[in-house]
Amino acid sequence: MITYFSSDFHFGHSNIIQYANRPFKTIQEMNEKLIFNINQRVKENDMLIHVGDFAFKRGPKEAPESVNNVFEYFRNQINCKNLVLLLGNHDGKRNKIKTPIESMIIEIGGKRMFVTHDPKWAKPDYEFNLCGHTHNKYGKFRRLGNKSFIVDVGVDSWSYQPITINEIFSAYQQWRKGGYKECWIS
Repeated sequence: MITYFSSDFHFGHSNIIQYANRPFKTIQEMNEKLIFNINQRVKENDMLIHVGDFAFKRGPKEAPESVNNVFEYFRNQINCKNLVLLLGNHDGKRNKIKTPIESMIIEIGGKRMFVTHDPKWAKPDYEFNLCGHTHNKYGKFRRLGNKSFIVDVGVDSWSYQPITINEIFSAYQQWRKGGYKECWIS
């Protein structure tokens, strides 16, 4: 089982295309490409930790009229059975994301990390804070105090697809050495 991270899918949110400067012409194109990218990388028994803002409002305009739960509509198209959702600022009553998880502490590869949607909730006592919310406004990595870093795991930062912790660590090492170039996941 491989663990993947992502954030800010914003399924069903037409304004996100312009706001985040996403390269899609329509919301349907965006939704389909995100689902395709997820299913290409994340296999059925892998784990996908989504760090907030899974979907927006009740449902996409192209969804059948019977769809009144945007989470169920898109969840049913994702092949991964181990989907962990953290609460984002667009999640809740409007899109029926029912998750009590606002943050979590995980340990992978000997590194303890704090995971939360908004970087303003990041904790400087963890070396890595995996966050979303900013739509690549500040880049993939930024410092938080002297010994901590915020990693933007949002789709806008990583070629509109989920990433593994090894991909994060590899890009982080390049960034730390000053040789970091924009890296696209293949």
